[in-house]
Amino acid sequence: MARWHDGRGELVIPGDDDRSAARVPLEIAGSYRARTKGLLGRDALDGALLLSPANSIHTFRMRMSIDVAYLDRRLRVIAVRTMPPGRLGLPRIRARHVIEAEAGTMAGWGLRAGVRVEVVREGE
Repeated sequence: MARWHDGRGELVIPGDDDRSAARVPLEIAGSYRARTKGLLGRDALDGALLLSPANSIHTFRMRMSIDVAYLDRRLRVIAVRTMPPGRLGLPRIRARHVIEAEAGTMAGWGLRAGVRVEVVREGE
C-alpha cells in the first residue's frame, strides 16, 4: 500500500446482518507533522482521524476521551480501545495504522476487531 498523504476522505465500515455499511468522514494524517498534532487542542471531531504509519498513540494534553482502532497493513482491525486523556497506549506489533474518533462512536459504526475497513480518499 502506498503511503497516505494528508487530506480528507471517507472511512467505509462494512455492514452485517444487523446494520448497513457505515460511511464516516475521515481526516488523513500521513505526514509526521499532522500525525504529531493529531487531535491535540480539539474538543470534538466530526468523523474519524487516520494516522499512518502508526502503531501506538498517546492522549497527553487531549481534551476528550477517544476510541482508538489499530489496523494491520490490510486495514483489518486488530483491536479497539477507549482511552481517556493523559494515557500512553502500548505499541501494537502488527499495527500499521491507527484510527481515532470520539469515545463511544466506533461501536455504533460496527468497528470492532476482525473487521476490514476501506479508506476512500477525496477525489477518488
